Amino acid sequence: MVRRRQLSNGATVSSSMQSSWPITPTFSILFDIDGVLVRGKTPIPAAKKAFQKLVNSQGQFLVPVVFVTNAGNCLHQKKADQLSHIMGVPISQDQVVMSHSPLRLFKPYHEKCVLVSGQGPLLDIARYLGFCQPITIDILCESYPLLDMVDCDRRPKVLHLPAVNLPKIEAVVLFGEPVRWETNLQLIIDVLLTNGCPGKPHHQASYPHITVLACNMDLMWVAEAQSPRFGHGTFMVCLENIYQKITGKELKYEALMGKPSELTYHYAEYLIRMQAIQRHWKKPIQTLYAIGDNLMTDIYGANLYNCHLEEKNSRKCSKGHIQAKVAAGTRFLHLSLWVSSVCHTLLLWHLNSEETGYCAGTCKFNI
Repeated sequence: MVRRRQLSNGATVSSSMQSSWPITPTFSILFDIDGVLVRGKTPIPAAKKAFQKLVNSQGQFLVPVVFVTNAGNCLHQKKADQLSHIMGVPISQDQVVMSHSPLRLFKPYHEKCVLVSGQGPLLDIARYLGFCQPITIDILCESYPLLDMVDCDRRPKVLHLPAVNLPKIEAVVLFGEPVRWETNLQLIIDVLLTNGCPGKPHHQASYPHITVLACNMDLMWVAEAQSPRFGHGTFMVCLENIYQKITGKELKYEALMGKPSELTYHYAEYLIRMQAIQRHWKKPIQTLYAIGDNLMTDIYGANLYNCHLEEKNSRKCSKGHIQAKVAAGTRFLHLSLWVSSVCHTLLLWHLNSEETGYCAGTCKFNI
């Protein structure tokens, strides 16, 4: 349940204040998308109104804002364009953190041949992230037509083995849930059990297996249906259990990305700081507000990152540290209205705090 106390001075954000924000912001906001701003492709009521409180008359954000989503089936620019259309404010691709965004930091793997799994423009996404030799499941199926045998209609009619010129696969990158789960599960297992050479027989002794990087651990996600739908986390559970049943060993991940991963929030913080630099805001960002609807990803992830920051700052004995403050809506209809009031209150709260040195009112979130 979320409760908000009104500011004691009853102040409101005027249009003149929005057009000329008088202070340098010291806080920023991380927004989840699905379930907070949209439900499937349908905008959530009051979300657009909320965003009008965060921009000035030129359409510029008054504070650094980043959108953190576990979606991973499109390019950053497409997601930014979708958000711009829905919210009615200009949003750049540098304000969007998708589940696979932190992969840009994994440069040691960018020159290696990697197998990518998911849906959407996989090769374009992989190359945007820096991978020079990505291979999709479809490419693998074309090169090794005898591997995908579950669907009888898709089995090869002629058992002719084409010449294979694919390099050895050195890592598997899981972007998101695929369309044909049985095909992806089979071929990923083949790659893991052959040490990156799926044309060869399985060799269970090759353990630990080649690197696996996974994005988006959501077991379920909210769409237009009345109940949550299977997410990439469900696919990962299937992969892990198949691997363990066959080998008797645990599937190991080199890294897990997407909420609630610490990597994702670290990358979001990096983008926040870049926004502040580009806008020539001199004061350091001291507070991150994370707004989300999923307790197991948005809320747990932000609290986990807050613990990381507190531990990091306690080691450094630093006075000026960043806090990740979490806001969660437990009900869909209440959340859409609450987001609008939160944006309004955060602006007022920090405006009063900066101008007077004392925050006249407080904003308390009970999760």
